[in-house]
Amino acid sequence: MKTNENRNVERETAAGDTVTDGEKLKKKKSKFLGKYDFKDRKFYDKLGKRVLFFLVVIVQMLMLIEFVELYTVLKNGWLFLWVSSLSAGITFFEWLLLFVLKETKFRAVCYGLLFLFSVGLTAHTGTRYLVLLYMLIVTDVYVRSKKILSSMMSFALVLIIYIPAYGASVFLNIGEELSVFEIISQSFGSLVWLTVHFFTVRFALEFYRQYFRLSDTLKELGESKKQLEKAYDELEKITALTERQRIAKEIHDTAGHSITTVIMQTEAAKLVIDTDKEAAKKNVIAANLQAKHALEELRESVHVLSGVSEREPLKSALQRIIGETVDGTGIRIRSEIEDVSLSEEKYRFVCNTFKEGLSNGIRHGKATAFWFEVKKDGENVSFLLSDNGSGVPVAQLKKGFGLTGMEREAARLGGKLWFDSETDEGFEIHLRLPLD
Repeated sequence: MKTNENRNVERETAAGDTVTDGEKLKKKKSKFLGKYDFKDRKFYDKLGKRVLFFLVVIVQMLMLIEFVELYTVLKNGWLFLWVSSLSAGITFFEWLLLFVLKETKFRAVCYGLLFLFSVGLTAHTGTRYLVLLYMLIVTDVYVRSKKILSSMMSFALVLIIYIPAYGASVFLNIGEELSVFEIISQSFGSLVWLTVHFFTVRFALEFYRQYFRLSDTLKELGESKKQLEKAYDELEKITALTERQRIAKEIHDTAGHSITTVIMQTEAAKLVIDTDKEAAKKNVIAANLQAKHALEELRESVHVLSGVSEREPLKSALQRIIGETVDGTGIRIRSEIEDVSLSEEKYRFVCNTFKEGLSNGIRHGKATAFWFEVKKDGENVSFLLSDNGSGVPVAQLKKGFGLTGMEREAARLGGKLWFDSETDEGFEIHLRLPLD
């Protein structure tokens, strides 16, 4: 006998099997649907052609069934064979038009034969399905006519062909000759259906084409969005790199000058600490004050980078830099500075270039005196810093981070920076920036 525990295990197993079967069914369904892209225009084109071909075949079968009923009365084997041949011909030409032929000249011949066979078939089998067969055949014509004018011409041609076809069908089946007015009046309902069919197909085609135009546009927008996102990511990386370089240059230019002064003061203190303690003490005090000033400059740089800054006039800022350098190092600096108005970026660039030039002249050129001038030059501001240091031929000048950054920043601000130097002839920095 099965225990309750065994029964529970069997139920759980059965339930598990049921879930597994359901999952398998879902997978099969998903796999089946995955074969078809319901957003692809080619899928709908193929589907439409197959449906249209199927309907043409069905209508002909209905016509043949109706004819077979008559055939049992007529007992005319040759007539049945002829009608069957016409039906097979229509099926063959429709297959060629929908699935095989691409060139226009062959298609025109094929359409002509198709209409001829259709008239023959409807003339021998009755008029009940004539208009329906015509509508199915001309649907492909309307689909391939992308311009409204060509569609209208095809529609007019269909009406012109239908009227004599209808008259021939009446004559062969009933034996009655009808005048043109009588044919038109009797076939008026069919003509209305052909007209409704034309406008319905045209509306459906416009909706269909507009839908896929929008789909293509959305795809293009999606691709553009991806490209923009990629470009934005690249821009973020470039911006971050540019910002890091700007911060590095800001710190280099700001702290470099003050630290150079501190080093020179401490070196001077080391030289006289045994012979002139008072002078050494003064140098240490000056170095201490300069270090504090360097710290203040770094804090100011942080404020600028964060977007918060209060600046003094350019002339006052440059004179302050001169005073700090002279007090801390004993270097002689003569100057001629005009008060000019510059943007925040250009203001800081001029100050930092001045500091960098002084630091380089003192450290590398062993300069003891400088000439500095800032003045207006037409639509530009002209900057010159010249020292009496050792100098170096410009062709042999090795540009480090500071000089390279100065050139790049000057170009970015719409200006130009260049150097002039010879061995034992000092070093000159020239800068020209457009005024704001």
